[in-house]
Amino acid sequence: QVQLVESGGGLVQPGGSLRLSCAASGFTLDYYAIGWFRQAPGKEREGVSCISSTDGSTYYADSVRGRFTISRDNTKNTVTLHMRSLKLEDTAVYYCAGRHKGWGLKEDEYDYWGQGTQVTVSS
Repeated sequence: QVQLVESGGGLVQPGGSLRLSCAASGFTLDYYAIGWFRQAPGKEREGVSCISSTDGSTYYADSVRGRFTISRDNTKNTVTLHMRSLKLEDTAVYYCAGRHKGWGLKEDEYDYWGQGTQVTVSS
């Protein structure tokens, strides 16, 4: 069964850090671009970051560039999103998703989705 599972969410103070992981089962991540998306209460889901399957190219939304880092470890079949200098507005449910062709942050181009992990930034 093909599955993506996110972990690492939680409650953190502004300025803090969290590391989210996206683990794949039932397929090999090597051949998939992985994207991270988030949905805040009352807002539409938005793309945060993605990493290609070919050369490891990365892309970040303006709102997180310089604070978040995406990386992949194909030996562990996981992708990590390291979030630093977290802000109140980073509070959201974070989802990872995989796509077999191409890369980018267009949601409808992703084949598989995880169920999400909650990140809450609060003092």
